[in-house]
Amino acid sequence: MHLKSCALIATALLLSIPAAAQTPAPATKPKSTATTTAKPPAAKPAAAATYDHALLKPALLKDKAPDTYQVNFDTTRGQFTITVTRAWAPLGADRFYNLVKHHYFDNARFFRVLPNFVVQFGLHANPAVTAAWEKATIKDDPRNQSNKPGTLVFATAGPNTRTTQLFINLKDNGPGLDSQGFTPFGQVDGAGMKVVEMLYDQYGENAGMDQENITKGGEKYLATHWPKLDTIKSATLVGAAATTPTK
Repeated sequence: MHLKSCALIATALLLSIPAAAQTPAPATKPKSTATTTAKPPAAKPAAAATYDHALLKPALLKDKAPDTYQVNFDTTRGQFTITVTRAWAPLGADRFYNLVKHHYFDNARFFRVLPNFVVQFGLHANPAVTAAWEKATIKDDPRNQSNKPGTLVFATAGPNTRTTQLFINLKDNGPGLDSQGFTPFGQVDGAGMKVVEMLYDQYGENAGMDQENITKGGEKYLATHWPKLDTIKSATLVGAAATTPTK
């Protein structure tokens, strides 16, 4: 599975791991400790014992997404909803729709949380599922939205390499990321960003740079080495958007 990687692109430093996808990185390397107010440790959730075995066959998960749809994230910090607008990035919206429909994100961790930058997720709790999606890339969508606060974006490893890893922008990252092919296709609704901003961030970049081991070890490895990372208890489709987000 594409681990989100690192390489020096423009002024952004990206963590590079063999056979990995790139993740955006801040212009300057973040400190290993959080810059936000300390938060109490989240309760450690139990890893899922089972998963939808359709996830082992990515080539069969090709449903077209609705023009707009919403996904509710129930996490160890609370709930938030993301509205997806397919016209913003059709291929990305379709991939996300199929992943959510088959509960790919259930029990996955937010493994890279950098204050005032991004929250990243998309490595499955079961390494076998993550591995099944490693080469299930989709082509790039032309970018017509900026990487503004609250937007949902696929991480990449260069052109046409999107798989399952995503990030939510915590600030206006347009100046640094818009020119690098990072294409928003959804937006966290309303007060939901308050939950996103509470996700455990005190590992700094250390957990994010450990993606190779996280990918190979899944939830078992995370629970041992990065136990305070918050978890997506479930990510489910909840219906059409009440309003369509604007540019």
